[in-house]
Amino acid sequence: MKIRPGIELANCTDVGCERTQNEDNYCYAEPDSDEQMLKRGRLVVVADGMGGYEGGQVASSLAVEVVRNTFLTTDADNPLDTLVAAYQAAHSAIQDFVYDHPELKGMGTTCTSAVLRDGSLVYGQVGDSRLYLLRDGAISRLTHDQSYVQQMIDGGLITAEDAKTHPQRNVLTSALGSESSVKADFSEVPIPIKSQDILLLCTDGLHGLVSDDEMLAAATTSTLSDACRSLVDLAKSRGGHDNITIQIVRIDDTSTSRGNPAPGR
Repeated sequence: MKIRPGIELANCTDVGCERTQNEDNYCYAEPDSDEQMLKRGRLVVVADGMGGYEGGQVASSLAVEVVRNTFLTTDADNPLDTLVAAYQAAHSAIQDFVYDHPELKGMGTTCTSAVLRDGSLVYGQVGDSRLYLLRDGAISRLTHDQSYVQQMIDGGLITAEDAKTHPQRNVLTSALGSESSVKADFSEVPIPIKSQDILLLCTDGLHGLVSDDEMLAAATTSTLSDACRSLVDLAKSRGGHDNITIQIVRIDDTSTSRGNPAPGR
């Protein structure tokens, strides 16, 4: 996989301790040509499928593939418009697949994506996979879970701590492919990024068992690849009841993170 200078990337996915099938998927993508790189930037995606042994894997795979292909081929100049189109296309692709394979009715997937371009970040989200920004020794969650327990937290009915063990913590309020129309969340405006910022995307198999502070400590005190592995191992040591996927991106140079070709290219 080609990665131009300007970022460092690491990722890891694991089936966990209780599942026999990994229904998570992820990707990193950037265009082949420098011209298209300037236009499109970089894409990072994680997805967590649902719908049974086969359905979840199919749904997450379709979502990642369609979001990636839309990102690489759409004519939209605005990366946020690209993500909106990508999520709608992924939603339709999953529904079309279910129409042809009715035995997979009910399958769907979370999908959290980030596009880095022009020294800024835009994101899209459906479900409860998360995107975090780590900056200056602090961690902040950019996405807001689309889940039943998050609605109860927002309504003051339970605390965030209660949500970690709530029996309905895995119930989503939106997922790609699962309803007639998708209710996706997108960043309202581009978010400026700085050199040494870290982006962390993960499925609930990680954030359901590992705290934000533990993610921050791992990602800022180890190599990114070691951080990915240690965080997955930590989730598994606490039961690993779900598939676990994580991608970490560090911005090494904001000039090359804009998509500019490296010197000499």
